[in-house]
Amino acid sequence: MREHDTERTFAALPPERGRGFARTWWGQAWLKALEDAALDSEQVKTGRRLARAGAVGSVSVRPGRITAVVQDRDRTAHRADVLLQELSAEQWDRFLDMAVERAGHIAALLDREMPPHLVEDAADAGAELLPGLGDLEPECECGAWDHCGHTAALCYQMARLLDQDPFVLLLMRGRSEREVLDDLQVRSVTPSEEPTNSQEASQEGVDAAEAYATGSILPPLPSAPELPAQPGSPPSLDTETPPAPGVDPAALTFLASRAAAEAHRLLSAALLPEHEQDAVDEELTLFQDAVRLAADASEAAIAARLAEGTGRGREELEIAVRAWRYGGTAALSVLEDEWVPEAESLARARAALESAWDDGDRPRLRTAHNRWTVIGASTQLRLSRDGRWWPYRREHGRWVPAGPAAHDPATALASVDGEA
Repeated sequence: MREHDTERTFAALPPERGRGFARTWWGQAWLKALEDAALDSEQVKTGRRLARAGAVGSVSVRPGRITAVVQDRDRTAHRADVLLQELSAEQWDRFLDMAVERAGHIAALLDREMPPHLVEDAADAGAELLPGLGDLEPECECGAWDHCGHTAALCYQMARLLDQDPFVLLLMRGRSEREVLDDLQVRSVTPSEEPTNSQEASQEGVDAAEAYATGSILPPLPSAPELPAQPGSPPSLDTETPPAPGVDPAALTFLASRAAAEAHRLLSAALLPEHEQDAVDEELTLFQDAVRLAADASEAAIAARLAEGTGRGREELEIAVRAWRYGGTAALSVLEDEWVPEAESLARARAALESAWDDGDRPRLRTAHNRWTVIGASTQLRLSRDGRWWPYRREHGRWVPAGPAAHDPATALASVDGEA
């Protein structure tokens, strides 16, 4: 077994509030080894409080041991150590041989990740990386023979360091990051594997670290092509060959043109500066997507097929299309969603209605859930969950959208034809 004089020292971390100490699964496994083995759970809680308060000083990590000075609440300082057995030379050989055979493991470590299958494969090879029950041995100046608040605090702080860099765990197990990477490099290229000509070199490839290091000499990527002002036109399906049974050329042409328009819109958004990009579009339901398509359909036959496909009927689809044109998915939600406002939302709505008109001009309204119907008129206001008002008008016995949303109910109601 080679001699180790490697040591890493991490500056004291600031107090930590409002979150757990381990965000990664391997950091949580480290804490589980502490919490499951400690005989006094109160000492563990004390350690967690001390670590959270920033009472742990600089942490020194070296093979087999971590060390830090931990202050009690009365400012008394104690040196605390936690020991973890190093892997033997034979265990390291088995671990490194396993890692070389699985390139994904090396890539994960370089990305400061420790996926579960890496740890499982290492265990199968006879090298346990994460500590188990009783593997974290405490030593503290306070004289406690089991984990005290000081060693527990050190373990909690160590979990934060492990979150940032799993190589810290490998250092405790006996080898530094540089040693591990050098050993992997040696194992990945042996004399018997060296290529004898350029063709073999091309087949074998090169070491990932070497390829990454020479990336700066590669030519820059070409700039993105200029976005066309309009989406392209789909190919014409008007040929002398008759379509197969069940194939509607007009419908296919329509879908192709809409796909081109949607691709153009998405690409336009992607090329905008990040601060100008809209939020990612929400996923549409089958009915919402059919309404979106129907809003752009100029042929009655296509609208009829869309209505048939959704099972909603032509008239219902036409009303939904009208809503879509006023406000997209938000307007569709108001069309279909009848909900009961909570007390706070209802109070805000009533206050908005009271302040929107002078006393003599205020219409009389009848309330039903989120819908306010003007008494004596065929008009209605619908309140959306975001606090906006949507005007509706009654036509042929059905309520239909009559305008875009407004934050002021009087403004919304005034947009209805025939209403002042």
